[in-house]
Amino acid sequence: SPGFRRSRLQQLAKRSVDLAVSAALIAVGLPVMMLVAIAIKIEDGLSAPIFYKQLRVGRGSQPFNVIKFRSMRENAEKDGKAVWAQKDDDRITRVGHVLRNVRLDELPQLFNVLKGEMSLVGPRPCLPYEAEEYLRWHGQRFDILPGLTGLWQVSGKNNLTFKQMMRLDINYCQNMSLGLDLKILFRTIPTILGLIFEGIGN
Repeated sequence: SPGFRRSRLQQLAKRSVDLAVSAALIAVGLPVMMLVAIAIKIEDGLSAPIFYKQLRVGRGSQPFNVIKFRSMRENAEKDGKAVWAQKDDDRITRVGHVLRNVRLDELPQLFNVLKGEMSLVGPRPCLPYEAEEYLRWHGQRFDILPGLTGLWQVSGKNNLTFKQMMRLDINYCQNMSLGLDLKILFRTIPTILGLIFEGIGN
C-alpha cells in the first residue's frame, strides 16, 4: 500500500541519515575519544575498562547494551543493578565528573547508532526495570529505535513530568519524519550547549 511504502521509504531515509551522520561524527570525534580513553587509563590504570555497557530496552522491547565512556569507578553498581547517579555521587571518578559535565560520556553511543541498535533521534532507551513498570500505552515508544536525542530532550527535559515525557515520545513515534528529525537535531545543539555551560558552572 502507499502508506506502507512511504513508511518503508521513511525508515530507509532515516537509516541512511543515521549511518552517514554517525560515521562522520565518529571520524571527527576520534581524537577526542582517544584523549578520553587515555585520561581514563591514567586515572584508573591500564587494566581499567574504558567503556561501560548498560542493558537497555530497544525497538520491539528487545534488550541491547548501550555504550558509554566509564565515568564511575569499577563495580559501582551493587548486585549488577543500575542505580542513577546523584549529585556529588562518590562513585563518579574525577575524569567522570568532567565527562558528565561536558556530555562526552555518551559519545560512544554513536557506535550503537552505527550498529543499528539506536537512531540519532528517538525515545531515550529505558532500563529493563523501568520498562516493567510501563502501562500498556507506554509500550508504543518501543515501536521504533531509541535515539541519542528526541522530542522530550528539546522540549524541557527535566522540567517535564514523566507523563509529559511519555506523550512527547509517543507523539514522535506516531509522526516520525525526516523533516521532524532534522528540526530536533538542530534544536539539540543549543540544548546540549546549555547543559554543558550548566555543568561547567556546577
